[in-house]
Amino acid sequence: MRSRYSAFAVGDAAYLLRSWHPRTRPDTLELDESVRWLRLDIERTVRGGMLDTEGVVEFTAYSRQDGQRARQHEVSRFERVAGDWLYLDALD
Repeated sequence: MRSRYSAFAVGDAAYLLRSWHPRTRPDTLELDESVRWLRLDIERTVRGGMLDTEGVVEFTAYSRQDGQRARQHEVSRFERVAGDWLYLDALD
């Protein structure tokens, strides 16, 4: 999760696509360069350990765009594929 946040912060769309599960990954991804990511708080994790194949991360990411502060709260699901953790989707 932290590596994906970092990719958003530096505008690395290629990494975001590589770390996205093929079942749910979009064909392309355009990042808004006007968004400045400020902070990531990991609030909760469920599973996702060395022997797990699935995990959940609840987080809040803080940003600023055009002088306005924003935050994104999400509960994300990840799945391990060939040894790599891939973002699957967000839970409601």
